[in-house]
Amino acid sequence: MPIIKILPHPEYCPQGTEVSAPAGTSICEALLDNDISIEHACDMVCACTTCHVIVREGYNSLSDLDENEEDMLDRAWGLEPQSRLSCQAILAQQDVTIEIPKYSINHAKENH
Repeated sequence: MPIIKILPHPEYCPQGTEVSAPAGTSICEALLDNDISIEHACDMVCACTTCHVIVREGYNSLSDLDENEEDMLDRAWGLEPQSRLSCQAILAQQDVTIEIPKYSINHAKENH
């Protein structure tokens, strides 16, 4: 089972962590299944950029980027060449390392 190494993020996992998930699982699903509450405002249908991650290792092992995901990524905050929408990035057999950007387009959420 591939391992996802999540680099430290002040809100979602301050210490960083590692989780495992079966091949064929999206990164977003794997994070949510392991109590890492990454935003996913569109309910994982590739209609927003709130689940944007940067793949620091293992990028080429993930499912291919399709045109719809590319179009959505153009709107993501902090876009990098290794950026993916975690709801669309499907794990294969290789481990990956991801960074969750500090901000997302939806980060104007109210904290009351």
